[in-house]
Amino acid sequence: MAAASAALMEVLEGEDDDDGEMVVGLGSYGGKVRLLGGGGGCDEEGEAAAAETMLLWGLQQPTLAQPNAFVSQSSLALAIEACGRSLSILQSPSSLSTPGVTGSVMWDSGIVLGKFLEHAVDSGMLLLQGKKVVELGSGCGLVGCISALLGAQVILTDLPVRLRLLRKNVETNLKHEEMRGSAVVKELTWGDDPDRDLIEPLPDYVLGSDVIYSEGAVEDLMETLLQLSGIQTTIILAGELRNDSILEYFLDAVMKYFVVGRVDEAQFHPDYRSRRVAMYVLVKK
Repeated sequence: MAAASAALMEVLEGEDDDDGEMVVGLGSYGGKVRLLGGGGGCDEEGEAAAAETMLLWGLQQPTLAQPNAFVSQSSLALAIEACGRSLSILQSPSSLSTPGVTGSVMWDSGIVLGKFLEHAVDSGMLLLQGKKVVELGSGCGLVGCISALLGAQVILTDLPVRLRLLRKNVETNLKHEEMRGSAVVKELTWGDDPDRDLIEPLPDYVLGSDVIYSEGAVEDLMETLLQLSGIQTTIILAGELRNDSILEYFLDAVMKYFVVGRVDEAQFHPDYRSRRVAMYVLVKK
């Protein structure tokens, strides 16, 4: 507990930016983030979550930005350059007609997060080489594939019905003998007890894109984040700004257990920035 407290104190020794928000390095991410709530106590969490959603919708005006700017969901594959390689991420557009099935195609937040990781590593703001990474809701697998190419030991997870396409994309794009990292695919249902290899040892990073999509999923997601996180774990989540009330609900819940900071869009990959996408770094209190 003392180690956790020391880590939190280190996090909170930041600077104020021009808007009076705390700006700090958070967890293993060496860039700066805008700390939500200034690291205050429980009484501030609801107000901080509401203020954050109002700020995002007021300043970024996500509904005015182009949706799916980086992907065509009607295509059978997404071609993208990453880590010096040409990746081909297979999609299943016909699955979108099935209610509740969204992981069969790529979304902008996954592309933004994947390219952010590449840019952050190239900029020296993030080190993934040799680190254990668990990706939640991997979908088509782009984020996990990029993480493996950056040297991480990646476990890509999703629901059982999503694993076939995920495995195919991992096998197709990570078959290079000289690859720096590794990748395996495993089933994980949020809220269930994770397999031992997911938590022993606890991951250095937990990644997720578009994992905040309904209030009903927040409780299970929170339980899984807590199960996967130690004081050394850095969580990076990206999501499209679709529903302010759902984001506020999640932030209010997560700030009870985690210090949360938003990554400024200026730190995204310069070619992959979108006002529709927000990205957060979390570390356990």
